[in-house]
This record gives sequence, structure tokens and C-alpha cells, in this order.
Amino acid sequence: MRSAAWFGQGSTGGGLRAFSHRSRMRQLGYLPEEHLGKPVIAILNTWSDINPCHMHLRERAEQVKRGVWQAGGFPLEFPVATLSETFQKPTPMLYRNLLSMEAEELLRSYPVDGAVLMGGCDKTIPALLMGAASADLPALVVPAGPMLRGHHRGRTLGSGTDLWAYWDEFRAGRLTECELSEVECGLARSPGTCMTMGTASTMAAAAEVLGMTLPGASSIPAVDSAHYRMASASGSRAVAMAREGLRPSQILSREAFQDAAATVLALGGSTNALIHLVAMAGRAGVTLALEDFDRIGDRTPVLADVRPVGRYLMEDFYYAGGLPALLLQLSKVKDLLHPERPTVAGTAFHEYYRDAATHDGDVIRTPETPVAETGGVAVLHGNLAPDGAVIKHLAADPRLLTHTGPAVVFDSYADLRDRIDDPALGVTADSVLVLREAGPLGGPGMPEYGMLPIPGYLLEKGVTDLVRISDARMSGTSYGACVLHVAPESHAGGPLALVRTGDLITLDVPARQLRLEVDDAELQRRRAAWQPPEPHFERGYGALYSAHITQANQGCDFDFLARPGRNPLPDPH
Repeated sequence: MRSAAWFGQGSTGGGLRAFSHRSRMRQLGYLPEEHLGKPVIAILNTWSDINPCHMHLRERAEQVKRGVWQAGGFPLEFPVATLSETFQKPTPMLYRNLLSMEAEELLRSYPVDGAVLMGGCDKTIPALLMGAASADLPALVVPAGPMLRGHHRGRTLGSGTDLWAYWDEFRAGRLTECELSEVECGLARSPGTCMTMGTASTMAAAAEVLGMTLPGASSIPAVDSAHYRMASASGSRAVAMAREGLRPSQILSREAFQDAAATVLALGGSTNALIHLVAMAGRAGVTLALEDFDRIGDRTPVLADVRPVGRYLMEDFYYAGGLPALLLQLSKVKDLLHPERPTVAGTAFHEYYRDAATHDGDVIRTPETPVAETGGVAVLHGNLAPDGAVIKHLAADPRLLTHTGPAVVFDSYADLRDRIDDPALGVTADSVLVLREAGPLGGPGMPEYGMLPIPGYLLEKGVTDLVRISDARMSGTSYGACVLHVAPESHAGGPLALVRTGDLITLDVPARQLRLEVDDAELQRRRAAWQPPEPHFERGYGALYSAHITQANQGCDFDFLARPGRNPLPDPH
């Protein structure tokens, strides 16, 4: 075991440093026989008082420890940074790579033989897996799990998705303050992540398909007793993985990432998954590009009827059979999945779904009765997005998927917030709203501004969707004809920086095109006059971030983390 290098054997083995380390373990209250010679399992726990998605993880860590002890291991809990999508500003995406660095360096620098990664809120699972892939010690994920469904006056509510919808109803004058307060009380009523197919549910499912959780782990509601049992089983399995030496580098193959991409698309999952999977693949030494998602999406039916694309919620999805049931249906698409690859369970991937059953065919569809025949996310290119952009077209008004209209440009989110409801803007149902300075550098951190609000005066007229374009992201619970992740971003001099109000823009999803209908000569004149914005940060982590962040199509990782290179393990003596 790697940890033996820290502790040695017996009362004199290992020299001075081992003597010191054993002394400090006694200071912690542990007898030598409790830990010497046993696999030491680090439990990286993202619990925090400020993160409602993870509020149960302090308790759940005790079940993980129980599993570690039962399997003959020695658990050590490490509190790590929490990324709360609700409260952390301007966005937790600014700090995803920081958490990945923390996870990597904790695993690298302490006497641990394996790890259990605990988290769920949007950026957390990607960050923990990025760090684990870079450290390459045996590790698996315990997903936080979705919260229970929301309720309001006999109607089920989906966190995020219904938040946006009811807020627009309030802005349009169709909902009173009292009714809005009732919705506020019913939207989120238990620990856990958003119970729609938002980023958290999408990335938990991706982790399972990558083979980095136990079978079925991603769908279990946070407060279900099955979640306790899964946590304990994960602790036990981490001990076995440490003994076997089963590392992420043996699991995170190109085939694994292809299967994760197919599953994200079959779920009607979050557009954020494209950024995260590209970054995670990069840490694993795997090349994954936006074009891979489009190619895979052409063959992948949408099988989960879950909001915001569908009608149901994650609790319904779990009762209908969960991810294993969806994977069994997806495996019927010829040559789509790779069933024989390894997983943290020590079995081939097909064992995750071979014996699954679907208990509600409305929630989890068959390839013959899909929600949609092809994946719900399209990758766009054109002179407005030379390096790509994405749109979750299944969550958009179909009439807007082929559309040409005049741009209404906002230079920042503050500009948007100040002017969006001003009737003098002249926004109509044909307008194309454009937001810039919202990308990885410009945001900063690429905040979830991409579901630009519809002007209140249009909501009052019954307009529910507009074409919206930005270099931002949007919540996985959001919806609408929102073109996102435009690359290169405007702050870096991408074509989005050159758009002016009144310019015609064409969105053609069937042709995968996003075009600014301005001739090249005029764009060159605008380019010559363009001045780069001032940087947001001059010191601290923000300055490090700004100097090294990559663009959306590259996964928004730090360039020095995404590349191979020497990073030796420490000598404990």
C-alpha cells in the first residue's frame, strides 16, 4: 500500500519520519493496529452549511466510513471546497478548476491509497473527477442524489425549470406576490440536487456511465434509504479498489467518454455536460471534441421524458428504473455503447444494466418510442462561432430553429439587466437577443446568463421564446432557443464582439449554422476598430484563472492542467 511509505511497519520500521507519522496518528486517537497495513481511504467531502445540495453529506460520509471499516480499510475524511450553484458568485464555474486542483493535490500529498469523492451540485462531480484523473489513485464517486419533487397547489414543481417559468408568470402580471411566495416554499423541499435533468443529474449520470460510480448510484434520491446503502457499499468497494490497484487511467478511456456523451444526449441532459466532459477527457489523456457530440447525437434517441425536455422529474425517473433501465434501452441501438470496458465495480460496463427493468414506459422510453429520434443538443458553426456553439434545441420553440432576425446587443450582463424591460429597445418576437462579455474570461467564469430574459412587455403579449445568443452557459434546468458557449468568446476578440444592434443573424439548427449576415469587408473594419477589454483581475486566484483558462470548446480547463507532463509523487521521508 502507498500509505505504508508514510507509516512503516512495527514500532521502529521506516525510520524517523515514519516514527513521527505514527506518533501523530496516536495523537489523533488511533492505535497502530487500527490503521497499519490497511488501505487508507480518503473521503473528499464537499459538505457545507452554504450548500443545500450537499447538506446531507456530513451524515452520508458516516455510511461511507462504515463501509470502509467493514471492508478492512481505514477512512479519513477530508473537507474540500464546496461549489454551490445557488450562492457562489459570479459562478462556481470560476472555481471548478480550483476544486480539481485541491482534490488532486490532497490525494497526491497525503498517505492515502484510494478515495471516495462525495458531491453532486453542478460543477462538483466534474471537478472531483478531474482531480482524481490527474492524481490517478483508485477512486469512485458517491453522487449527492436529487432532491424530492416539488409541489404547489397539486402540481409537481421542478427546481430551476419551474423557477424560471413562475418568475416569468410573475413578471407578466399573471401571478401575485402571495402565490409566488407559495411557489418559493414548494420548489426545493429536501436535501439533494435539482430534481430535473439539470447539470447535477446529468453529470452524476455521466459519472456512472464512465464507470466511476457503483451501478445505479446516480439516480437514487438523496433522502432515500437506498442512498445510505449505496454510500456504505461505495466505501467497501474503495477498499477493494485500493487493494486491486484499479485506477482511473484504467477506466477513463475514449470509449467511456463516448458512452457518457451518448447517455447525456439520450437523457436530454444539460449543455454544460459538453464543457465538463471535454475537460474531464483532457485530464484522462483522451481527446473529445464538440464534433464528437454531434456525430454521436445523430445516432442517439432521447429516451428520458424528464424536464426541462420532458414532463417528469428525477424521482419519477428513479422509480421507473433509473439510469440502468435507460442504458438497457440505449444498448439496443446498434454499436452505440461499448459494453466490455472496465468500471470501478470490477465488472464490465454491461453488468451495470444487463438485468435492469423499466417500470414506467412513459418516463423511460424505448428506441422505437423515443421522446425525440436524435439527441437534444446541436453543435453549431459559422462566422459567428468559428470554434463552435451549442443549443439545446429540444427545449426550444421549434419555430425558432430556423430563423433570421435583427440583433439587439447587450455589452454585459449589467447592461442586459438594466435595459431588458425598456420598451424603447424595440424588441419584437423576431429579434435576436445577443449578450457578450459572459464567457470564460468576460463573465468572468462563464456564468449561467445564457437564458436571457424575455422583455416583460413581450411576456404580457404571450411571447414565450426568442432566439438568444451568448458566450455564456445556462443552467441545465433552463430552456428556450438559447445559443450558448459561442467560441471564441467576445472578450478574447471572437466575432461576437463585432455584432451591432440591427445586424441580421441567422440560426439554422438543421444545417448546424450560426451566421452573422454582415460582409467580410465590414467585419474587417470593425475588427480594426475593436479594443480588447480591461482584464477583470490583477491579483489573486482570478489573475491565475485569467492567465490560463481555455475556451468553451476546449473545456474551460487551465492550460497547465490539461497537458501531460512530469508531476512526481512526494517522498514521505
